[in-house]
Amino acid sequence: MRLMSLSSGEPVRDPVHHPLFARFYARCSVAAETGLGMAVIRERLLSGLSGRVIEIGAGNGLNFARYPRAVAEVVAIEPERTLRQLAADAAVRAEVPVDVVPGTAEALPVKSEAYDAAVLSLVLCSVREVPRALAEVRRVLRPGGELRFFEHGSGGGPAMRFTQRALDRTVWPLLSGDCHLSREPVAALRAAGFELGPYRRVLLPEHGPRLPSSYCVLGVARKPPES
Repeated sequence: MRLMSLSSGEPVRDPVHHPLFARFYARCSVAAETGLGMAVIRERLLSGLSGRVIEIGAGNGLNFARYPRAVAEVVAIEPERTLRQLAADAAVRAEVPVDVVPGTAEALPVKSEAYDAAVLSLVLCSVREVPRALAEVRRVLRPGGELRFFEHGSGGGPAMRFTQRALDRTVWPLLSGDCHLSREPVAALRAAGFELGPYRRVLLPEHGPRLPSSYCVLGVARKPPES
């Protein structure tokens, strides 16, 4: 699917374009389902969801098969064309209705307060503006709506954190589709006004060498009922 200019009807450039990284990510993410235990994490991330759900940064759609049948609809936002095409293929095989839509986390192409839940899965590391993206998540969630998140970020001791920051300033974003290693997802959620529910730190892989990308967090947050 190509984005079209509303004024001219001509194709416009996708807001995110990392075709080489997208192909690499698609292969590695499938291998990680069993090799790194991502299948279990996806089950925990999505367990118990119901109603209308928006998934932001759906990648190649590996979450789609894990949504409970109580979910009435998933709108899956993915800005990168190669991954979006793979996600559309995965949507056809899903047991719940999934609509794959182009768009960015900082400007979600959906109505305000339209969703019961939102899902962020390895997304905040690569968005251009984390506060703006989380403000958009708050906008589209109904009051009291739930945010499920699984993100990687800063972790380890001083040497590892130094390494993460150094990689972020040099080669890592260039090689990894604008991914950043040293962001603080839990702090960002608090700053955006979400109420943090239970969350846990997760190492990926759980057993094995500690990599700069190993330090993850899996949890739940909510949009305040009065907002």
